Amino acid sequence: MGTTEKSYDLGRLGVIGMRGCEEMTCRVNEHLKKFNEDNIDGNFETFIIPINCPRFGTGEAKAMIMHSIRTYDIYIIMDAFNYGVTYNMYGQERPMSPDDHYQDVKRIIAAMGGKAKRITVIMPMLYEGRQHKRVARESLDCALMLQELSNMGVSNIITFDAHDARVQNSIPLCGFENVHPTYQMIKACLKYDEKIILDKENTMIVSPDEGAMGRCMYYSSVLGMNLGTFYKRRDYSTIINGKNPIVAHEFLGNDIEGKDIIVVDDMIASGESMVDVCRELKARKANKVIVFATFGLFTEGIEKFNKANEEGLFDAVFTTNLVYRSPELKAAPWYHEVDMSKYIALIIKQLNDETSISNLLTPISRIERILDKYRNKAQ
Repeated sequence: MGTTEKSYDLGRLGVIGMRGCEEMTCRVNEHLKKFNEDNIDGNFETFIIPINCPRFGTGEAKAMIMHSIRTYDIYIIMDAFNYGVTYNMYGQERPMSPDDHYQDVKRIIAAMGGKAKRITVIMPMLYEGRQHKRVARESLDCALMLQELSNMGVSNIITFDAHDARVQNSIPLCGFENVHPTYQMIKACLKYDEKIILDKENTMIVSPDEGAMGRCMYYSSVLGMNLGTFYKRRDYSTIINGKNPIVAHEFLGNDIEGKDIIVVDDMIASGESMVDVCRELKARKANKVIVFATFGLFTEGIEKFNKANEEGLFDAVFTTNLVYRSPELKAAPWYHEVDMSKYIALIIKQLNDETSISNLLTPISRIERILDKYRNKAQ
């Protein structure tokens, strides 16, 4: 691994991919090599810093960094929700939990021993991001996590489509960037179906609940479309699987009969709520129903989505490759993956160059360019 003096002046760039992020890290590395080809010598092979997090038979672990990181600008890519990674504990194979992934990140930071110039953690889906506010006498896990990383020397945390970005108030002196994949979603959708008409006469943005209204308002504004929303009536007297069950979905908005609908949310967890929303939209005689969700977790598998697709309740689901996707999900005919590796590489490149990333966080001009290209092609 080598760098020239020119690239060293900006801080040696090193990328660490945690377990389960090998594919994403390799893609990011290839993009970084293209971006930096004028600043590196011909023998340069990779920006990836090799690591190892072996575990003992008891499940205990340690972290080892297999390359010098002194004066390096380090970017750690992690996926706290990759249950496809396993380890052995007392002779039993166990999937790594979010807690396991987070502990490994802390071990890697501890192994650096304060020698890195700067540490940035790229955590696409925030660990404990849904436990971000106190409703009763309960823990504030996400805020505690952010404070812990900040106290360990992490100078910047990059996440995508945070469940509630206000959790950054817990670390006011630490960098926190909440990135939205709006441009990539729109681009992927137009590539999927060039015949879709992105205007307010033919297409509508719909929020599946009140919590997703912020991101849906953004889509509505940049695309010039009308906005509708469902709100959930819940049974607050009952708790099932840690949440209050939904009694019914009520819709607020203009008539959707005959229109294409784009449903936007930050995640698909069990998927039960999203399928119900699609069913309600079809009952109101919507034409195509397309789902945008940054994180496709599918915690209860994809069978209900397969069945819903066969029933014609929705046409396509777009999620990013920021979290683990099972082989079954990737093979589903209705599933479309949005690659975010180039976007992450651009963010890393500009941060390492110590230049502003505002143009990446608010990609209005890029969205307008792709819409103009699409509209000119349609004429």
